[in-house]
Amino acid sequence: MQTSFPPEALANPAMASSESVIRKCVHCGFCTATCPTYVLLGDELDSPRGRIYQIKDMLENDRTPSAEVVKHVDRCLSCLSCMTTCPSGVNYMHLVDHARAHIEARYRRPAFDRLYRALLAGVLPHPMRFRLALNLAALGRPLAPLLRQVRALRPLAAMLALAPKALPARASTEAPRLPARKGRVALLQGCAEPVLRPEFRAATVRLLNRCGHEVVFAPGEGCCGALVHHMGREDDALAAARRNVDAWIAEIEGEGLDAILVTASGCGTTIKDYGFMLRDDPVYAEPAARVSALAMDVSEYLARIELPAGQGRGVTVAYHPACSLQHGQKVTEAPKRLLAAAGYTVRVPAEAHLCCGSAGTYNILQSEIADRLGARKGAAIAALDADVVATGNIGCATQIARFAGLPVVHTVELLDWATGGPRPASLSIFPEE
Repeated sequence: MQTSFPPEALANPAMASSESVIRKCVHCGFCTATCPTYVLLGDELDSPRGRIYQIKDMLENDRTPSAEVVKHVDRCLSCLSCMTTCPSGVNYMHLVDHARAHIEARYRRPAFDRLYRALLAGVLPHPMRFRLALNLAALGRPLAPLLRQVRALRPLAAMLALAPKALPARASTEAPRLPARKGRVALLQGCAEPVLRPEFRAATVRLLNRCGHEVVFAPGEGCCGALVHHMGREDDALAAARRNVDAWIAEIEGEGLDAILVTASGCGTTIKDYGFMLRDDPVYAEPAARVSALAMDVSEYLARIELPAGQGRGVTVAYHPACSLQHGQKVTEAPKRLLAAAGYTVRVPAEAHLCCGSAGTYNILQSEIADRLGARKGAAIAALDADVVATGNIGCATQIARFAGLPVVHTVELLDWATGGPRPASLSIFPEE
C-alpha cells in the first residue's frame, strides 16, 4: 500500500512502525474471509483491510479521529486471525494498538463510554477491586435484562450478566520449594483469572511440581497490561510492563528462571510483545526483550518436558483454541497433542479460527457482536458431542460457558487430572478414578 506520511511524522518511532506495517498490505482481501466482524456484518470497514485504510488516512493526515472511524476500530476484536491469514506479513496487531492509542489521546468519547472504560481500567487489573466489584454485581444480575433495553446501559448489563453467582475462595500465592528440581519457572499471577478461576493456577502448580519443576511467583508482579493496552491506554500499559519486567528480572538474576509461564493466553501474547512495546525505552528495552524471550504459554512448556503417563477416562474434549494462542502466539498443536497423549479424545469445532467474542473487555463494550459470536461458537461446540470444553484463556472460558452448555476447564486442569491430580470440580459426573 502506497503511503505519503510527512517526514516529521515518521520521526516518531510509533508512526514509523505503523507506516511500515501499512506499506506491507497488498489489498489482497484474504483477511476478510477470516475476520469475525466482517463475517458477521459484511461491511468492508469492519474488515482488517478496511480498518487499515481508515487508520492510514487518520495517521497519515494527522486527523482527529472521527466517530465513524472510532466505531469501526472499536469493533475490532484483536483476535489477530487476519495475521494468520495474511500472505504479506502485515503486523496488524501493532498497527491497531497504535491506532487505539491515537484515538485515546485525540478523541473525546461520549460520557457513558468514558465512564465504562475508566471503570474497567480501574477495576479489572486489580484483583481485590475486581473481587469486590463481582460481589456487588451478583446483587444486580437480575437487572441485566432490563438494562439491556437502554442502549447506553448495555455495557453495564453485560457486566452484570457476566458476573458469576458466587466466587470461589482465594487461591494461595505460595508454591512448595523442591529440594531437587529439573527446572524453575515463574508463573504469572494475573488479575482476573485468580479471582474467577483460581483452580487454573492450582492445577498448574501441582502438575509442574509433579514433574519436578519448581514454580515461583515474583514479588511485585501484577497485571500484564493487556486490558488497558487494548483500550489505548498506552501509559498505563507501559507502566504495567515495566513493573513486571523489574519483578521477573529480579528472579532471573537471582536463582534464575527457565521460563515465565502464562496460563491466560491473552496475557501471554502481550508479555511476549514487551520487547516491542518498550523498544525505545533506554532503560527497559534490553530487559524487556529478555523477559519476552522467556515468556511461554504453559502448554508450550509442558510440551517440552516429560509428563507422567495419563489416564483420559474415556472423556471427549472439545478443544477451543483461544485466538491469542493460535493467532497471537502461533501455538496451535501443543495443547491438542498434550490432551491426546494424556488419553483424552480431542475434537476441534468447525470455524475454530473464529473468535468466541470474549476478547478482553469486548464482550462488555461490544456485547451485541460478542453475543452473536458466542452463540456461533456454542453451536459449533455442541455439534461435537463432547463431555467438556478445554481452552487456554480465562476470557474464553468465561464467554464459552455462557453458550456451550458444557463445563469449561483449562487444558492444564485436564492434564493434571489425567496424571494424578484431583478431578476438576465441574466434572463431578465422572468418577475420580
